[in-house]
Amino acid sequence: MSADMGLETAAVASGGASITAQLFDRLRDDILNGALQPGQRLKIETLREHYAVGASPVREALSMLTSEGLVQRLDQRGFRVSDISVSAFEELLRTRCWLEDRALRESIASGSAAWEEGVLLAHHRQTKTPRSSGKTEMASPQWEKAHKLFHMSLLSACRSGFLIGFCEQLYDLNIRYRNIAGAVAYPSRNVAAEHLAICDAAIARDADKAVKLLGEHYTDTGEFLRMRLNAIAK
Repeated sequence: MSADMGLETAAVASGGASITAQLFDRLRDDILNGALQPGQRLKIETLREHYAVGASPVREALSMLTSEGLVQRLDQRGFRVSDISVSAFEELLRTRCWLEDRALRESIASGSAAWEEGVLLAHHRQTKTPRSSGKTEMASPQWEKAHKLFHMSLLSACRSGFLIGFCEQLYDLNIRYRNIAGAVAYPSRNVAAEHLAICDAAIARDADKAVKLLGEHYTDTGEFLRMRLNAIAK
């Protein structure tokens, strides 16, 4: 094979990988935001037409999504969006609390001055980002991004890429449940104050307090979501 042919083949392969990665992100976003509903069949031809890509990238992207638990492979029958349930949500919540307990303690113990600055900056950006556009109670994409950045910044100095990756994956799964549950009002809570208290405890290197506040933050949100999910199931 000539050098020119080799370069062309590599370019095609690179382009295919890029298309698959882009489609993976688009499908993942549509599952997380509820555009693709739990239990929905994911037909190759339908997805190929909707996303204007070839069949091979669709199959590859769906296979990648099965490893994250967002898509289920059906024996000889294709794929579907993974179902949701109250029991699965409760397991998700418990696992998040377990893993982030360890990650946050490790991050506080080993975090540098740069880590502190990153946490403070992420918190500042979140406070300056409106949660919704005013037309709906659903969180805006900009707020979701800032919110995730703040929570992940707290864990970023734990010195375990695997642990951070697991925490990030569980965070995204929780977003899916929150979006499916719909707009949730927290009349008895001041979520901004909760975030500030968590931030202050982490910066003060008070691991016990920070972990306690983070766990309460998650479980309080979980109670609201559990009520909504139970209502949806009826």
